[in-house]
Amino acid sequence: MAVANFPALQFKTCDIFRSTPKCFKLLPLQKTNLFVKTLVVEAKANTRTESAKTRNRRMLKKFNGTPRRPRLSVFCSEKQLYAMLVDDKNKKCLFYGSTLQRSIRDDPTCTTIDAAKRVGEELVKACIDLNINEISYYDRNGFARGERMQAFEIAISNYGFLPT
Repeated sequence: MAVANFPALQFKTCDIFRSTPKCFKLLPLQKTNLFVKTLVVEAKANTRTESAKTRNRRMLKKFNGTPRRPRLSVFCSEKQLYAMLVDDKNKKCLFYGSTLQRSIRDDPTCTTIDAAKRVGEELVKACIDLNINEISYYDRNGFARGERMQAFEIAISNYGFLPT
């Protein structure tokens, strides 16, 4: 901390109140000690995943799913893919599919990329049954497009959900 000496401010009553004819000092001249603390600004750099999560939270405030135009939320872990059609207005999940489901992964020889494509096809079938023609927002949760995500996107873009 640095110490600085500043003289106190001096005012005369005639400076403040112009109507009084007599002038006298309000404050005597004295020295006061002020402690000056230096300001240290530290910048915190966000990691790539933190900034993606921040972006995703900001986008969720703008786009809400309805029963006619639900939000498509896709989560991709290291090995699997999970997809949901969400109606945010009524707080309901209209469709859920993952590459772990036995109905999607018929044989054990099926790879996760093929299973992700089947999840997209099941999503399209569910949309046709629910009479859903478009989605309000495609929510990837900030994840990059890997092979499983691309296989899923190709399957749903054939129906017209995503621009090609």
